[in-house]
Amino acid sequence: MKVLVAHNSYQHRGGEDVVVEAEIDLLRSHGHDVMFYQRHNDELKTISLPAAAVSTIWAKRSTDDLERLCKEFQPDVVHVHNTVPLISPSLYWAATKRNIPIVQTLHNFRLICPQAMLLRDGKVCEDCIGKMPWRSVSRKCYRESAVQSAVLTGMLATHHVLGTFREKITRYIVLNEFCKEKFIQSGMSPHLFRIKPNFVSSGAQPSQKVRKGGIFIGRLSPEKGLNILTEAVGILGAQDIKIVGKGPLEKEISKAFRDCYIGFKSPAEVQALLQSAQFLVAPSTCYETFGLVAIEAFSCGTPVIASRHGGLGELVTDGVTGLLFNPGDAQDLAKKIAWARANPDAMAEMGRNALAEYETKYTPERNYEILLSIYEEVIALARGEKRAA
Repeated sequence: MKVLVAHNSYQHRGGEDVVVEAEIDLLRSHGHDVMFYQRHNDELKTISLPAAAVSTIWAKRSTDDLERLCKEFQPDVVHVHNTVPLISPSLYWAATKRNIPIVQTLHNFRLICPQAMLLRDGKVCEDCIGKMPWRSVSRKCYRESAVQSAVLTGMLATHHVLGTFREKITRYIVLNEFCKEKFIQSGMSPHLFRIKPNFVSSGAQPSQKVRKGGIFIGRLSPEKGLNILTEAVGILGAQDIKIVGKGPLEKEISKAFRDCYIGFKSPAEVQALLQSAQFLVAPSTCYETFGLVAIEAFSCGTPVIASRHGGLGELVTDGVTGLLFNPGDAQDLAKKIAWARANPDAMAEMGRNALAEYETKYTPERNYEILLSIYEEVIALARGEKRAA
């Protein structure tokens, strides 16, 4: 099977970029011929703002590139990840000209929310679900800019009118049932969706270490709930939660957590930290579409204390693979952390359950099975020159 993967990489490397590269490596390890079409947001430094705006709606260069690659490489399937702003949804038209099926992974909520996270002023916002998101312009939802919000809204409006999202994508991949339901609420057809979670390689160790304290791993940005975690730690007093990562809140986090803030760490260092932690804290105030760091914790036999909403609320089973707290409630988070500290045996059992959950659902082998079945489905549909109703 020949697969053409298309992805617009972010200026600040994140979980989505990691997932794309991991999937490519997974496919190649099983003998598939994979071509990677990548554009990087660093290119924005060399083009004008008007050109970037036009590219977001219809990227002629990317469309021409995809037409050429489809002709030369002749892929069996095109798998698209991020398209904003340099690839754009126009690439779908290039692939369908040659009757090549398209799979689109929805890593975020960009198709129904220009800001992509269903978040406004630090709180969940679903105002645009099922509607054209024009209000995002007056609210400056994307990067606090009316102009940039208007560009993204214009892109969504253009391709909704053209039928791109409805007619050109053979199947969408979503990461869980929660995300699928949000897109269906927006008016998209249920038959287009297939659920495939992300995956990580196992971080489990044969020897059990003595585990102490908690750990937060992720981008230091407001939507990750760091203000809630800071407040909860203040309520508890003792500081035994390490903070790993970097981002716009780095200065504030460094001041609040002092020696417990340990900055950016390599994947190997993160894995070692997870193996020695009693629990991972994931206090996001936004709807996480998945929570890759949570299954990284699971793979190390580490339970997760997470917000009770979004992908995290579906990923963590309360009292089984971790603990859930009310989103944005520092008091409730403090209670759950205090309970974890006071019940190490119960947390250890949750860690064993988390590892079992990982081995059942989130290994590379299981992920490959699901991904291959989706590819085989869309290829069969394309060869039959019809789509399932």
